Amino acid sequence: MSSEDFTYDDVGATREQGFCPPGFRAMDVRTRIGEGWEVFRRASEALLTWEMHRALGVGIDATADRAAPGVDVTVTLAGVIKAPCRVIWTVEEPRRAGWAYGTLSGHPECGEEAFVVDRTGDGTVWLTVTAFSRPATWYARAGGPATRGLQAAYARRCGKVLQRLCAPYSEDST
Repeated sequence: MSSEDFTYDDVGATREQGFCPPGFRAMDVRTRIGEGWEVFRRASEALLTWEMHRALGVGIDATADRAAPGVDVTVTLAGVIKAPCRVIWTVEEPRRAGWAYGTLSGHPECGEEAFVVDRTGDGTVWLTVTAFSRPATWYARAGGPATRGLQAAYARRCGKVLQRLCAPYSEDST
């Protein structure tokens, strides 16, 4: 995977919690998904197989059924905005699973976004969406703060959708 295919220099930087390259804006949204091993297992699978993204109602065109480094993914928003990306890294550990993708030419933004599910010591399952980005197109620049707001709303919606997908498996569901 050549870093020259990406539209930014710090490819893979979302692995470093809290790192944001100069000239980019950071985002970090954390959502509680539920409790227990089954919730973690279900959330991890939904995340790694694009199910969470498809359940959001966005178009997903991926070169593989599962997130893996080098997999190309095009997210289509509102049926018209195409956002080409490539998976940079993945993680599948006993208490942590997820992946990050970086923007390719034609994406309205420039940067990287990571989606990670983790199960804390008390059994609580969380989704954390982190990103660093800046506008790459005239319409993303014209959107200004609204564009940033939409990105954060998208991250919060990821959490809500994952909660819904995992609710039947939660030890604390009533």
